[in-house]
Order: sequence, then C-alpha cells, then structure tokens
Amino acid sequence: MAIKITDECINCGACEPECPNNAIYEGGAEWRFSDGTSLKGQFTGFSGFTADADAPQEPKEMDVYYIVTDKCTECVGFHDEPQCAAVCPVDCCVDDEDNPHTEAENLQKKESLHL
Repeated sequence: MAIKITDECINCGACEPECPNNAIYEGGAEWRFSDGTSLKGQFTGFSGFTADADAPQEPKEMDVYYIVTDKCTECVGFHDEPQCAAVCPVDCCVDDEDNPHTEAENLQKKESLHL
C-alpha cells in the first residue's frame, strides 16, 4: 500500500527530506519522476502513467504536502517502516487504501526507480 498525506497536514515539511524516493512534494510544487531517482527518458509508473522523467508534472495538491503514488514504496528496501509516517507530528501520513501494493510490488517499484 502506498502512503498518502491527509488534509490534517500542518505543512511542517518534516516528511519531505525523509523520503528515499523523493515522492513527497510541498503543495503547489511540480513533481518529476527524475527527482531523487536515476530515471531518464520515458518512464511508465506502476499506475500506468507515462511521462518523460524530467518533465514537470502538475501538483497533486495545492494546499498541503502530497505523495506521488508512483514513487512511493513505503520505504521498502530502504527502511523498516515508512519514514514520513515515523516523523509526522500529527500522524497524517497514512495508508492509501486506493493504492494497495504488496511488499513485493513496492520492492519492484523501488528497483524500477533506482536502476
């Protein structure tokens, strides 16, 4: 399962530097597949979304921090638990029920992001 940030986020930014995949962005900030990964050229994420890795993408949220599901691996392969949830002072980094991924799928996603 990927992680999502709820509207209870207080925009403290504690989660952003903890993500090993650079999947967390401030509200209103554009994101790229290449940010914090080794991706170049066309890339198709786990959801099937395809884009140039260096092309800026529309923000997923405007008011609070957000997590790009195609880049979130729940820290599988890096840490024992999602680091964003571990450092969040208001517990707003929670499981994203709309994106249920197994540990094996998250590991596969991690390997695709870091060639």
